[in-house]
Amino acid sequence: MLDESMPVMSILMKGSVYEKLLSNSEEAKARNARMIALTNSKDEKLKDLFEFIIEVPDIQELLSPLIAMIPLQLIAYYIAEYLGKDVDQPRNLAKSVTVE
Repeated sequence: MLDESMPVMSILMKGSVYEKLLSNSEEAKARNARMIALTNSKDEKLKDLFEFIIEVPDIQELLSPLIAMIPLQLIAYYIAEYLGKDVDQPRNLAKSVTVE
């Protein structure tokens, strides 16, 4: 599934699983995937591994999802917009959300 046409975004926030996520990213890179990182780490290894690095502020591990969420939502929004998708009317929304 991974090749040079498949982008892979790794969310590498410093903490208990950082090394495992870095190892997974190295596996994807070995399969020639295009690598993008969202990270709060200043690790020099990242520059060799990733084509693009999105840096977020360093914060406690417990709060890191709050910091990561904002750029991820913006990326999802701009990709949907680029692909011509209606971001205000997602497909199959009625099947997953019921309003009473």
